[in-house]
Amino acid sequence: MPWGLPLEDWPAELDVHVERGIHRHVVRFVDLNGSHFALKELPPRLAEREYRLLGALTDENVPAVEAVGVASEREAFDGEALDSVLITRQLEYALPYRLILGRRMLPAPEDSIRAALAELLVRIHLAGFFWGDCSLSNALFRRDAGALSAYLVDAETGELHERLSDGQRAHDLSIAEENIAGELFDLAAELEREVVDDPFEFAADVSDRYERLWAELTLDEVFAPGEGQKLEERLRRLNELGFDVEEAELVRQGDIVRLKLHSKVVEPGHHRRRLLRLTGLDAEENQARRLLNDLTRYKAYLQRTGENPVSDAQAAGRWLSEIFEPTIAAIPAELRGKRAAAEIFHEILEHRWFLSERAKRDVGLKKATEAYIEQILRQAPDEQRPLV
Repeated sequence: MPWGLPLEDWPAELDVHVERGIHRHVVRFVDLNGSHFALKELPPRLAEREYRLLGALTDENVPAVEAVGVASEREAFDGEALDSVLITRQLEYALPYRLILGRRMLPAPEDSIRAALAELLVRIHLAGFFWGDCSLSNALFRRDAGALSAYLVDAETGELHERLSDGQRAHDLSIAEENIAGELFDLAAELEREVVDDPFEFAADVSDRYERLWAELTLDEVFAPGEGQKLEERLRRLNELGFDVEEAELVRQGDIVRLKLHSKVVEPGHHRRRLLRLTGLDAEENQARRLLNDLTRYKAYLQRTGENPVSDAQAAGRWLSEIFEPTIAAIPAELRGKRAAAEIFHEILEHRWFLSERAKRDVGLKKATEAYIEQILRQAPDEQRPLV
């Protein structure tokens, strides 16, 4: 790379043309040995700080881009000092909000963007991270079994704390609302048409979803002794939302028991971790939930057809080799970059259900896969590295 030049002066032939958001700093995308990277020019102190913050978020399992390194102590060919360059790995199959809302046919419902951004805010706050500049432009969105998952891509204004106060969380939400509404108005002006019905309502709804999810994850609950099923129901709801509880504090106060859940003991990725443990597949949370459901169905099929009792691990191994891998292998090589493998499998299951409902019988996975390839996947845009 020509590190002796400011980023804005780099030769155009080095550029990888991808759909991008709006940045306050110069950002270039490059290809190096088949891998794509985002390069952002920053003052040295800011570049090193953001590199450390992104690394800390990764350690906390917060969905964020991967920081690869910092190119520092750069000098121009005339000896003048140049800013540092933060290097992050490009997030594959990720879409900026401008592409999602700017298309006439949305790749996912608008409702999913709201839910994904609210969950991302909850997850970074659980990790003690104050974003300071939450916006649609500073996030990317990945398909997640018909919904969307959001990833943080800009942490330069962030602060990492042991735990956030209610005031810090409220301030971050206020910034988010203002930024989101402003971006939606700007995009509507650029496209000369409305992209959402009401940008203010859209932004307020993100905050409302955040508050509901935060309360479900951290709210104290009171019940009488002997009502242990309430604790079980609460933990099951958290699992359904995709979170585990590492420990629960039960405090007896007279005739009542108070359940306290602290933010640091609520761990996201319940289904994702279980799928990874059973199969080695890394998927988004909703994708993992869908694949686990299919695995459970396959295990029940094995037991109905006379197999000896099958453990989860045995069923997972057979499902992987007999169901998942052959299905993905049937996708033509030139089409596999259009969706992540887990999303393709989810969409095939959805298409199988649709075809079976229409035919009033189960059409089978093989026929559903063939129909999906021809009827849906061939017409879909490539989302592994979406072009401008």
